[in-house]
Amino acid sequence: MLQPTPAFRFATLSTRGDDRKHTVLWHLKRHCSLRPAQLAWFYVSLCLMSFGVATFFWAQGATLVMVFAWIELLAVGAAFLLYSRHAADAEKIVLQDGRLVIELETAGRTQRAEFNREWVRVEPMDGDGSLIQVSGQGRSVQVGRHVRPELRPALAREIRFALRVC
Repeated sequence: MLQPTPAFRFATLSTRGDDRKHTVLWHLKRHCSLRPAQLAWFYVSLCLMSFGVATFFWAQGATLVMVFAWIELLAVGAAFLLYSRHAADAEKIVLQDGRLVIELETAGRTQRAEFNREWVRVEPMDGDGSLIQVSGQGRSVQVGRHVRPELRPALAREIRFALRVC
């Protein structure tokens, strides 16, 4: 059962089994106003409207209008494609059974790092508002891309607190 708790601002806490073991989950993702499917429908409607207007003017004798409509829609389509590739980017941090597991998904690729909780260091990279570096056992991962810079120190404190008490 997942439940937000007063101790955790960014995470959800779940308790499983009779031994009351805790799992702490941070799921950090982009705030997107349009999902990729909604964006595709918007793009189709934009194409229909633009080609409708271009066809009207092409029929009136302005033949270059259709060429510019194609160029415009190809450029907008390329921008929408880049946007939709990164719309599902997310960071998932799970603390369970003495392990801290971090999964970073960027443009459809997933990078996974697993740390022993006793050996993990959590610290900002450079200064205020920078990404949070989680390191240990010779590896390091940067998290916090989808959290506002002024909230990253609070996220780092929360991860440190969970590593100590959970």
